[in-house]
Amino acid sequence: MKIVIDGRMYRESGIGRYIRNLISNLQILDTKNEYFILFLEEEFKDIKLKKNFKKILTDFKWYGISEQIKLPKILNRLKPDLVHFPHFNVPFFYEGKFIVTIHDLIHQHFQMRRVTTLNPIIYKIKQLGYDKIFQFSVKKSEKILVPSNFVKDLIVNKWRINPDKIVVTYEAVDNQILNLSRKLNQEKLLEKFGIKPPFIFYVGNAHPHKNVEGLIGVFRQLREKYRYLQLVLAGHDHYFWQRIKRQYRKEGIIYTGQVNDRELVALYKSAKCFVMPSFEEGFGIPILEAMACGTPDVSSNSRA
Repeated sequence: MKIVIDGRMYRESGIGRYIRNLISNLQILDTKNEYFILFLEEEFKDIKLKKNFKKILTDFKWYGISEQIKLPKILNRLKPDLVHFPHFNVPFFYEGKFIVTIHDLIHQHFQMRRVTTLNPIIYKIKQLGYDKIFQFSVKKSEKILVPSNFVKDLIVNKWRINPDKIVVTYEAVDNQILNLSRKLNQEKLLEKFGIKPPFIFYVGNAHPHKNVEGLIGVFRQLREKYRYLQLVLAGHDHYFWQRIKRQYRKEGIIYTGQVNDRELVALYKSAKCFVMPSFEEGFGIPILEAMACGTPDVSSNSRA
């Protein structure tokens, strides 16, 4: 078979880790089928693949008009037997066979109007577009991969999809995280950020459904009694985090920005606890990562 995988989110955090491990392990498991991986320029230059895996350069990112126009042209030129889209952003006019991974229904359940810079009308049009594309991806796909029964039930109930079409593929901790957790000098890595235990740790984005503001509110209450306690917040420094940082600059909160795997494991292992306060999650890999590092978890019950 000729199989295409959309790898443009390769360097992102959650979905990116999913894509990185998918491609890495497929190269171990499958030496017969022919794979074409769509990469942005940086990954196209840097990543080396095995013989039956070929790189295809794409010059457009996700969620834009270019994706809807250019991506079908690339796929039609390649003429694959199957395409794997690791996110719901399937090009609306692609008519070939594909499978899609739906990690969660956050875009459908949580509006992000209050943290977007878009004009309200443009924002509304964009949200309507997301809904149409999501509907297309779940209705027209050959199979839907989901990380939990929680997400499967949401799709079945909201979109009236045949349950047999949905395959639950549970996610797991990256081997890199497991290996690092066994041998690491976390004290030295913590010095980089000026962190002194004890501290509470969170890693992820700062979208409204992540409830980071709720976590900060609880931390402020704890600080009234435990003045030495710190809250460490890690995540890629985009608009959502910048908004949080502008609003909450109180003593005891440390923003690390994006961290690499070594720094991530050091933070997990040194934390008093890891907190995931989300209103909804499709799976929640950081919970497993914290457990693998021997760190207690504090979590909302809004996931599978």
